[in-house]
Amino acid sequence: MALIRGIDVYRVELPLHEGSYKWSGGNSVEVFDSTVVCIHTDAGVTGYGEVCPLGPAYLPAYAAGARTGIAEIAPHLIGLDATQLTVVNAAMDAALRGHPYVKSALDMACWDILGKVAGLPVCTLLGGRFGESFALYRAISQESPGEMAEKVALYRSEGYTKFQLKVGGDPDTDIERIRAAAGRLERGDVLIADANTGWTQHQALRVADAVRDVDVYIEQPCASYRECLAVRRHTNRPFILDELVDSIGMLVDAAGDHAMDVINLKISKVGGLTKARQIRDLAVSLGVALTIEDTWGGDIITAAIAHLAHSTPPNYLFSATDFNSYVTVSNAAGAPRREQGRLAASTTPGLGVTPRWEVVGKAERAA
Repeated sequence: MALIRGIDVYRVELPLHEGSYKWSGGNSVEVFDSTVVCIHTDAGVTGYGEVCPLGPAYLPAYAAGARTGIAEIAPHLIGLDATQLTVVNAAMDAALRGHPYVKSALDMACWDILGKVAGLPVCTLLGGRFGESFALYRAISQESPGEMAEKVALYRSEGYTKFQLKVGGDPDTDIERIRAAAGRLERGDVLIADANTGWTQHQALRVADAVRDVDVYIEQPCASYRECLAVRRHTNRPFILDELVDSIGMLVDAAGDHAMDVINLKISKVGGLTKARQIRDLAVSLGVALTIEDTWGGDIITAAIAHLAHSTPPNYLFSATDFNSYVTVSNAAGAPRREQGRLAASTTPGLGVTPRWEVVGKAERAA
């Protein structure tokens, strides 16, 4: 038992190595606003979590909202046993309807506590560790077709073999982007054209038809499920859903419609590791592959991604991501680091990370 006695919140800025990250709709971010949470217990065990929305214009989530929501929920968690994850999640859902991203860092910190109390790494608690490491993808920020093709070669030199192109702009330019990048692929490479909901249905159909002969996955072409399903039924390319995947119910409906081959599972979008694990396990049972990721983050989120990905059966783990390699600031020690395009979860109890206090700065007491 580890009763919650206090919750602290920290704001950390995470600049990007490449200066900015650009995706559909002219959106871009230069510095990510991340929130780190510390949950203190009467057992002397502290758990750490993190949430980092991709700016305010991507999903219904924003950084200041995360901290405001945590302050709203936190008093309702005082006195609860942090190792009782279902009880904690029920209390959060009762205290604040919706806003799953607000709850993600709190849930993540409780998994860290559970692992430390049990003396086990989180991936063991999530189902076990498959193999020594797993493959990562690299997102390629939206630029000219030539520049994006050059990035394929650059990132391959760093060990990546899966490349996610940010498209969702002008269809003719996007067709050029896809073809240019595909021309740089080598045997075993995987290419994903991720529109991030940026195309209308007729634009998506044009692009899908124009790249029917290209070895590429089409990811989340349109904003609505109806539009994405229409494109899915038109194209012969493998299909990925991302922004729409927010619950078990959505997964059940989409699987029933054969709406995708792969889903991208973002931990904070569904409310944390507890609900992400439920969706992951159902997807595996339904035969749907997954990319394990989040909206963004630093070392703590990368550690959580690693534990969920490492405990996913390899046949169904399409990919995962290592956000801490994109940013210039390390907000926690002990986080996994990419080696030749692969990542491995920590073998120490919990998430295996400790905040760098000189980086996270001064705490605000949420409860």
